[in-house]
Amino acid sequence: MQQYIARRGDTVSRIAARHGITPGHVIQGNPWAGEQPYLYPGQILYLPSAPRRRYSVQDGENAETISALFGVSIEELERFNPGVASGRAITAGKVLVIPQPASAQVVTVRSEYGPAEVERDTGLLVEKYPFISREVIGTSVLGKPLHLLKIGSGPRVLHVNGALHANEWLTSPCLMSFIEQYGAAYAEGKSWHGRRPEEWYRNWTLLAVPMANPDGVELVQEGILPGQAGYEELMSWNSGRRSFRHWKANIRGVDLGDQFPAHWEEEQERRGIQGPAPRDYGGPAPLSEPEAAALAELAERFPGEAAVSLHSQGGEIYWNYRGYEPAESKGLAADLAAASGYRAVELTGSDAGYKDWFIQRFRKPGFTVELGTGKNPLPLGDFEDMALETGLILADILSHRYFLD
Repeated sequence: MQQYIARRGDTVSRIAARHGITPGHVIQGNPWAGEQPYLYPGQILYLPSAPRRRYSVQDGENAETISALFGVSIEELERFNPGVASGRAITAGKVLVIPQPASAQVVTVRSEYGPAEVERDTGLLVEKYPFISREVIGTSVLGKPLHLLKIGSGPRVLHVNGALHANEWLTSPCLMSFIEQYGAAYAEGKSWHGRRPEEWYRNWTLLAVPMANPDGVELVQEGILPGQAGYEELMSWNSGRRSFRHWKANIRGVDLGDQFPAHWEEEQERRGIQGPAPRDYGGPAPLSEPEAAALAELAERFPGEAAVSLHSQGGEIYWNYRGYEPAESKGLAADLAAASGYRAVELTGSDAGYKDWFIQRFRKPGFTVELGTGKNPLPLGDFEDMALETGLILADILSHRYFLD
């Protein structure tokens, strides 16, 4: 067992990922870590060495089949098991050490995905794919950058944002993952699930804000400690609870999903929340929060043909808003639902959302997509399915005949 001293930003999952072990291994050695909502800087944990996977060779197997089975290279197998490559060490019943597969992907999710991960991965993506560009469209309340990724050179603009709600942060890597896969397929001249990225690139400009609420995401993932700025207010707004896992708002207790000038006053009256809270408080005025204002300004600067706001959870696609939507929106939503396995839902009794404002302001198709099912924050194990579903929905928009006719 090795000793580890927690520092600011550490979580059980992040420590486990850094040391090549599972969160269960961390908690097994430190049961108290599973009983408190967050780790505190200075707490001492005892971590086991990274356990190695082992495999008993089956009849008829060789280095190639084992390599394919576990997704590792023959060279890596040989490094841990000398003689495997030549076949000398491949006999039925022989126990092999299986190394962890090396990931060629930039966007991976092994622990919480927060503002630091967005900062790192957006930089790596633009470095790896020069045709993807990055800019900062504004800053959060606490001064964190609101990153925009741009891919494509076409005349049609598609706006997409993720993590508008803090505890729905898994939507961020889902969006980032699609951009990476789009970029890789375009660079290699390959199709993506039967679609043609070179046509997307020629016809569309995709503008993506992966994490619209970085302060709130960090609060959900890391909590807040006594002595930190805003501690007393946040604890009061959170009714004294130390855990912020349920928190949807930004760091000022304003729900960014209720911040847009689309019948905003009616939404505030319906919600009945008069001040900062974990959710449903629309703020003192529409676009009072810098995060919402930055998204609106971006859409005004680059009027789009369509917009998608990624949320979780429910496996649903909302497509309408008070009759302001184009007549074709219902059919578009049905197609997106068919592509993803989600349900297209006609929503009533909701105002002031990003999708609502976009439809009302531009009279163009807008969609709120509720990724995944369960309880927020959704588990890391749901990421791959959610990322694929995100991609299938966005790919269907980018390829849809409605926009290309």
